[in-house]
Amino acid sequence: MEKALDKQRLIEKIEAARRKLNDSIDAKKDYDTIYRYSVELDQLIELYIVAGY
Repeated sequence: MEKALDKQRLIEKIEAARRKLNDSIDAKKDYDTIYRYSVELDQLIELYIVAGY
């Protein structure tokens, strides 16, 4: 049960980071902001992959 909960939490974080990135692109935020959100999303996706989900 713990692993399923952790997986769900990670998925929620990935989706939130994706929305934040997309919103920053849509709002035409500065490059540094968009890049930082992109790196954040990449790191979360990497955690998901490494965890073997």
